[in-house]
Amino acid sequence: MKTSYLILAVTLFFLVGIRVSMAQTPPGIPEINEGKILMAQNFRALSSAILVLGALFGLLGGLRIYNNWQMGRRNIDMEVAGWLGACIFLSVLGIFLSALYQVPIA
Repeated sequence: MKTSYLILAVTLFFLVGIRVSMAQTPPGIPEINEGKILMAQNFRALSSAILVLGALFGLLGGLRIYNNWQMGRRNIDMEVAGWLGACIFLSVLGIFLSALYQVPIA
């Protein structure tokens, strides 16, 4: 009789412990989900801002390369490649962020 109460008590204690441990979420998951929701809401504005920055950097790079060309510096291939790479990076960044936060591009 005493052993059956002991078995019942241990079983109930075990079941309650499992239920409590299953109800808890790992730390930081709600914050990550909140950040994901905020990113999805502001993605279009962020995407437009990145494209505007890319256009500004492209114009600035074009003006700088033109100035160097007019000053007589003929070896500007590395500078052209660097500015072009920066513009391509900013264009690809929007696609990367949409994949990272699972936001549709269109």
